[in-house]
Amino acid sequence: MRRRALRMTLWAVTVAVLLLGVPMAIFGSTMLWNQERSGLESRAYSLGSVIDRRINADEPVTDELLMGWSKADEHIGYIVRTPDGKELTSGADIDGSTLRATHRTAGGAFILAERSRAGVYASIASFLALVGVAAAIAFLVGGFVAARQARRLSAPLIYLAASAEQVGAGHVRPHMRTSGIEEIDLVAEELARTADRMAGRIAAERQFAADASHQLRTPLTALSMRLEEIELIADDEEVAEEARACQEQVERLTGVVEDLLKTSRSQSGGTTEAVHLAPVLAQQREEWSKVFAKERRELIIEDAEYTLLATPGSLSQIIATLLENSLKYGDGTTTVKARPTNNKKSVVIEVADEGPGVADSVAPNIFDKHVSTGGSTGLGLALATDLAQADGGRLELAQRRPPIFALTLAAVPRSLDPDNVLPQGTLISLGSRRKRR
Repeated sequence: MRRRALRMTLWAVTVAVLLLGVPMAIFGSTMLWNQERSGLESRAYSLGSVIDRRINADEPVTDELLMGWSKADEHIGYIVRTPDGKELTSGADIDGSTLRATHRTAGGAFILAERSRAGVYASIASFLALVGVAAAIAFLVGGFVAARQARRLSAPLIYLAASAEQVGAGHVRPHMRTSGIEEIDLVAEELARTADRMAGRIAAERQFAADASHQLRTPLTALSMRLEEIELIADDEEVAEEARACQEQVERLTGVVEDLLKTSRSQSGGTTEAVHLAPVLAQQREEWSKVFAKERRELIIEDAEYTLLATPGSLSQIIATLLENSLKYGDGTTTVKARPTNNKKSVVIEVADEGPGVADSVAPNIFDKHVSTGGSTGLGLALATDLAQADGGRLELAQRRPPIFALTLAAVPRSLDPDNVLPQGTLISLGSRRKRR
């Protein structure tokens, strides 16, 4: 893509230079030639007018008169023949090919002005050199602009291809900044919508697989226990052998259910799934409330009914890291709340306290490894950032003083919420057993 854009731009510059530069070179050379010829004719005519006035005034035409004209342009030579046959010469001695202009006055005088064509050719060559330099500059500027435009066009396409590969692998929705190119941004938006739909469907499939596995394992376990009981109480060896055979089939079926569940998870790509935020926050409230109370600090975790695309363990770990960070470095009341973004496509979880905040010298690198202000290892926030990015989200310092840490994760649209797509069903029934008569 970059080479093609660069090649096309350079071809356009080449065509523009040829269409403008070649006619300019021809026109400029012709203009310089005609200008030199017109200059010679004008000087011959002017000298003839001076000589006519002298003849009419019965004044002699002398060498000093021609020398004054020769000093004005040392490259021009003059030959003057007066009506009485006197010939005067002045100016440069010109050898080789010359450019000439003649004029015969009303009084009968003849004037010849000439200059070497080599000088005219030198002037034309200087002009053509300027045109060539301008063309070279045009090529350089065109190449620079072409390379910059090629990078501007290719970079979003490379990121778009990487995002498409992630979506094809089943990962969560990638975050792409707008490129400013309408067509690429339209494709990126459609890719994001496709990723949202795929994420919802993958989450629904995972929930269905988990529910099916759970609902199948319960009756299979009961059936296995019943077969073991039959095997123990059976008096007939043939009946006991049949019970053992049936139990082996049940164990094999249980293994098939487990394998199907593992295959479904592995082929879904990634570890993200639709996670209800409310239970995660409730668990964090139960775990951290007593710890904050021992430090005589208040912890407020607001309820939030949102469904996110995340890894359950990673989400809990990130929130726990932020709470631990607030407990260790913050002060006052710590508040955890969630809110949707303006476009309703993501959810922001904010953890804030009333402490002194983050120093300006540390804030830009606070999420880097081994960066800490309290003598710790500085790995907690770095690990939390990696976990957020692995789930397609981001962790950032939204405000330095008082400190507010914001975790942004993609939200599952209500139309694709697994609870709406595949609502909880009843337990699978194996049917009633008929008594043998």
